[in-house]
Amino acid sequence: MTTSTKGATRVPAVLVLEDGRIFRGRAYGAVGETFGEAVFSTGMTGYQETLTDPSYHRQVVVMTAPHVGNTGVNDEDAESARIWVSGYVVRDPARVPSSWRSRRTLDEELAAQGVVGISGVDTRALTRHLRERGAMRVGIFSGNALPDEGTMLAEVRQAPEMTGADLSAEVATTETYVVPAQGEKKFTVAAVDLGIKGMTPYRMAERGIEVHVLPATASVEELYAVNPDGVFFSNGPGDPATADHPVALMRAVLERGTPLFGICFGNQILGRALGFGTYKLKYGHRGINQPVQDRTTGKVEVTAHNHGFAVDAPLDTVADTPFGRAEVSHVCLNDNVVEGLQLLDKPAFSVQYHPEAAAGPHDAAYLFDRFVSLMEGQRA
Repeated sequence: MTTSTKGATRVPAVLVLEDGRIFRGRAYGAVGETFGEAVFSTGMTGYQETLTDPSYHRQVVVMTAPHVGNTGVNDEDAESARIWVSGYVVRDPARVPSSWRSRRTLDEELAAQGVVGISGVDTRALTRHLRERGAMRVGIFSGNALPDEGTMLAEVRQAPEMTGADLSAEVATTETYVVPAQGEKKFTVAAVDLGIKGMTPYRMAERGIEVHVLPATASVEELYAVNPDGVFFSNGPGDPATADHPVALMRAVLERGTPLFGICFGNQILGRALGFGTYKLKYGHRGINQPVQDRTTGKVEVTAHNHGFAVDAPLDTVADTPFGRAEVSHVCLNDNVVEGLQLLDKPAFSVQYHPEAAAGPHDAAYLFDRFVSLMEGQRA
């Protein structure tokens, strides 16, 4: 990625998809060029949390909501220490933010962090194209001396694909840190950081859990050195088929029978640990309005998603695994994609979406309470 943060206003920009489709607009954020996987997010709010979610590493995010940047950027809502998206695509950026919490404009924040974006794009047409053709590689080019279309397309097609990408170690913490319990400490959880969002350990801390966040490369010995009552595997970017170390680590946890909870990438890791396959979705689920049914209760939840891969597990039968019986606990009502797994003979479960919901609905917050119940049951 090459960027400049000077004079982006009204600078021409071009978005080039790997199938040759081209969209023209204006630079938004940094000026330069960037590459990644083109995906779209249907959330109408929470763009700051989206930008700073490590799961979006190496992705160029297209916002389907037409007006973006209305509330500016503040210093409280970031999910990590930096913006992780490779590029950003919007239709109508706000000229002036309107929020008492705003400290700077979104355009200024993107430019300051060197994130190349494009505005003035027909994001409805772009989203329809990605729905029909599927997520694909993309490049954004901006500046007063743009390459010719053939050169830009060739560069896009040379960029790495998301299939086969091993990315969790690139976004995870390199050193263990602790998020203390709020109020009385009730449990200790070892959280394996595969791209964790900041709100996740906070939600556990609210429930009296002291959270030790460990690197994605942590060993079994390092994990159990914190004497955990439960183990958590986080969200994260990349292809779960490459995540051999997290899978081996999770199998060691399952063998010991420690209560286990995984979300998003962690759900895919549990799927692999149980012997199921994973596959790439045509265009993925991203946004804060995805309907999911909890099959254990029949309840339908509106949930926050960000995943381009899914678990290939039988929807309507209980499966035998090396760790006992397993079943699909949650399913997406839009397309029947597996959205959750649970073991029937060990204290372990996972979901494919974000129960911490920052930003988004709070329908799935009960899942943290379910994790607490598993740890209470194990202690009893």
